[in-house]
Amino acid sequence: MTEILSLSPAYKNYIWGGERLKKEYGKQSDDIVAETWELSCNPNGLSIVDSGTYKGMTLKDALDKMGADCLGTSAAAFDFFPVLIKLIDAKNSLSIQVHPNDEYALKNENSYGKTEVWYIVDAVEGAFLYCGFNKDIDKDEFVQRIKDNTLLEVLNKVYVKKGDVVFIDAGTVHAINAGILIAEIQQNSDLTYRIYDYNRLGADGKPRPLHIEKAIAVTDFSKKETVNNNKANDNMLCTCPYFEVYRHNVNGSANLKSTEKSFHCLLCLEGDAKVVSDNQSVALNKGKCLFIPADTEYTVDGNCEFLLTLIP
Repeated sequence: MTEILSLSPAYKNYIWGGERLKKEYGKQSDDIVAETWELSCNPNGLSIVDSGTYKGMTLKDALDKMGADCLGTSAAAFDFFPVLIKLIDAKNSLSIQVHPNDEYALKNENSYGKTEVWYIVDAVEGAFLYCGFNKDIDKDEFVQRIKDNTLLEVLNKVYVKKGDVVFIDAGTVHAINAGILIAEIQQNSDLTYRIYDYNRLGADGKPRPLHIEKAIAVTDFSKKETVNNNKANDNMLCTCPYFEVYRHNVNGSANLKSTEKSFHCLLCLEGDAKVVSDNQSVALNKGKCLFIPADTEYTVDGNCEFLLTLIP
């Protein structure tokens, strides 16, 4: 039996996280919440179905029960569930890092690589990200600047505000800095090569490990042009070979349909609504994530803003 799946996330309490996802998005945890993995079949953090026929199952197990048709034909091109969707609360700055591409990751890590897109849900005044380099450098300069603690001087600083969209291709050195709340849509991968971490200590009181040699192997050293892309008047936020992301604002009622090519994932950023399909009605309120099977007609009734992700 296929049905719309209402999901509860996996929680990550990394040292740079805060309280906003608990206070503003209803996430329940006794610890700080750095990330919630809202739509995840990744073994490092599985989302859980919280209502309906498959209540209590992991998303992965529920999808296995519903069968491959619920994913759509586009997902069949991948060896495993293709995307991972998160909410990220950067109370403090994340490490400077880079992710590998598919070729390197499949050869060396038995995993797909990690290309991602960030939708800026909110940001304090003056908040910025790092994305790529502000000039062309080479491997030798990269290594020397890591040794000298001067890497930040050559990173491309991008100031952001609510509604901005930043695409992070695999191989791009990047970091989320303090005071930013992000919805992240990415390949289903947990591969991160940490380059610089502000000499911070982890929860165990020891410096968090760096992955310099791997970072050198996968980094694109070319200058990165401005990547800040505000899509305030555009429904489509991003398209790439791995995912497409759209923003929808509903005031009343909207009729939507997932095609036979792909499921839909709805991540609600503001408001309250119901998603109705056949005899099923599922709540879609702030912070809630829904999986909608491929080839499903549904209606969103209410007043809300959400991101819709599909596989192209």
